[in-house]
Amino acid sequence: MKLRQTIGFCASADGTRIAVASCGEGPVILRAAHWLSHVDYDLESPVWRPWVEALSARNRFVRYDPRGCGLSDRHVADLTIDAWHADLDAVAATIAEPRVVLLGLSQGGALGIAFALRHPERVSRLVLVNAYGQGGRVRAQNDAERLEAETLVNFVRIGWGRDNPAFCRFFTNLFIPGGKPEQHRWWGDLERETATADVAAQLLWQMQGIDVLDLAARLSVPTLVMHSRGDMRVPFNEGCKLAAAIPGARFVPLESRNHVLLPDEPAWAVFQAELAGFLGQDQATQPHAVRDAGLTPAEKAILDLVAKGLDNRTIAQRLGKSEKTVRNQLSAIFDKLDVHSRSQAIVKSLSG
Repeated sequence: MKLRQTIGFCASADGTRIAVASCGEGPVILRAAHWLSHVDYDLESPVWRPWVEALSARNRFVRYDPRGCGLSDRHVADLTIDAWHADLDAVAATIAEPRVVLLGLSQGGALGIAFALRHPERVSRLVLVNAYGQGGRVRAQNDAERLEAETLVNFVRIGWGRDNPAFCRFFTNLFIPGGKPEQHRWWGDLERETATADVAAQLLWQMQGIDVLDLAARLSVPTLVMHSRGDMRVPFNEGCKLAAAIPGARFVPLESRNHVLLPDEPAWAVFQAELAGFLGQDQATQPHAVRDAGLTPAEKAILDLVAKGLDNRTIAQRLGKSEKTVRNQLSAIFDKLDVHSRSQAIVKSLSG
């Protein structure tokens, strides 16, 4: 799938230059900043490119690099969370549409919650994925947990972006333990491309001080919270706490160990289907790409179950087929849709 991206810049309240990227057309999804971001380099990524492809398939997906990272100003004195809030305000001010869907991944969830309270008229829906309301230092309940948070910051300071395999494995296993070697290698490269070790450590320390759980209880925007059961970076219980604090929030557990969902795992399809439903983009009518592909009724049934996150064995059981038959029909579906993976097929099944 060919991605067309535009990159521009805006100035935050203190004059810091923030890089902003936009892909796709349609209703706006604005992603609040998270730790690792490089809006240009992300399009080469086997981890982040599928996110950009999927979220821009039916929407205009806007994302930006946080201060100190990516294409935004790298040499910045103020790396506080308050400055991050100002950056999000500045990026939102560049969007002409009156309302946006606000997406918060990881610490971006806290930014999204605070923004939705400051500017309720700008947010139509809030989507939080593997997010948390309290950072590691805030939620620490004993000396051991406080030492763990402090040690992680120091580990980032000395090990960030180094070629040493031990350091690399530590960080990649926190974020994408289920990743393939190529994805792990790329994650290590991203560290070097995105920020210096000192900036990464300072940002992590700031994130550990996040506390928006009380703010979350004051939200009145429709909210979807999704969290990986085995998240190695942010415990599953933090997602539960966040969803319980937000009035009327819908909570969806994801069967994954990854903090950043990967395109070939079943949880990715569940995420896509739940998001489409929440945004009202799961119309019963088949998208043009599917209608024009000439799928048989049997193939359409399989594609529908793939989009719901079911694996081949479960699909076979559900439809009374053998796994081999499902595999063969899935290969035919890929050929007709001109895609090469389940994630790409899901994107086309959700695209207009």
